[in-house]
Amino acid sequence: MRNVLIVEDDPDASDILAALLRDRDFDPQQTESGEEGLRLARERRPDIVFLDLMLPDLDGYRICEALKMDRETNPLPVIMVTAMTAAEDQLRGFRVGADAYVCKPYTPSDIDEAIQAVEARKERLEEGRIQHSVRLDLSSEVASLSSVNEIFGLLLAYTPMSERDANQLRSAFQEMGTNAIEWGNRFDEAKRVAITIQIAADRVEVDIEDQGEGFDPTNIPHAASGDDEEDPVGHFAVREVLGLREGGFGILISKGMVDEVKYNEKGNRVTLIKRFKKS
Repeated sequence: MRNVLIVEDDPDASDILAALLRDRDFDPQQTESGEEGLRLARERRPDIVFLDLMLPDLDGYRICEALKMDRETNPLPVIMVTAMTAAEDQLRGFRVGADAYVCKPYTPSDIDEAIQAVEARKERLEEGRIQHSVRLDLSSEVASLSSVNEIFGLLLAYTPMSERDANQLRSAFQEMGTNAIEWGNRFDEAKRVAITIQIAADRVEVDIEDQGEGFDPTNIPHAASGDDEEDPVGHFAVREVLGLREGGFGILISKGMVDEVKYNEKGNRVTLIKRFKKS
C-alpha cells in the first residue's frame, strides 16, 4: 500500500480526502500543521504529499519550496489542494515546485487525474536516468509549467550540479517558459512549447521553443537593456511593483541566472546554458 501525507488544517476536508485516498489503496497520514507536515515529509518520504496552502503556521508555498530545494526530498510529488483558485496562485504554486494543483471544491476524478499526472511524471523522471537528452511538450497554459519540476529533479539527481546552480537554471527556465507561453504563444492552448534538455559532461543546455512569430532579442525596451543589467535579481521586486512582464524582465533575470542565453534567428527559440564542474 502506498503512503501519502495530507497537510490540511481543516479536519473535515482532511478526513474527506483521506477517505477518498483509502478507497484508492493509499495509506494516508494527516496533520494540520505546516511545520509538522514538513518534518513528516522529510522523515517518512511519502509517495505523494497533498498540501493545503492556507495553514496556521508555514504556508503551503514555503513547504513546497523547502521540499523541492532539498536534493533528498525534491523527487517527492506534491499535489496542492486549495481554495485559492486564481491563475496567479496556480502560477506561484508551480513556480515553487508543485507537481499538480487541484482547486476546491474538487471531484474524485480531479484527485484521480492529479495522482495519474504525478505518477506518470515520476516514471518519466526515472526513465531519464539513462538518457542524455530529454524532450518535453508543454501546452500554452499555466499548469504546464509544472513540467519544470521534472527537469529540476533530473539535474539534482543525475548531474554534479550544485543545488544553487540547479535552482538558478530552474528559475531561468520558469522565466523563459512563462515568456514562451504568455508572449510567444499568447496563451493559445492550440500552440505548444517544445522543451529539450541536453546533459553534457560539463553543462546542461535547455532549449525552449514556442510557435509564435518570434522577436528581435537585441531590440527590447526597459529591463533588458541599459545600466540595470548589473542587477538582474533586483528586477523581481521592480517587476512586481510595476505589474509588468514585458520589457525584457524575464530575459534580464535569466541572464543573471545562467552562463549563456542564446536565441535562434527567428527569435522563438531560446537556449539556456548552465555549466558545472565535471565529476
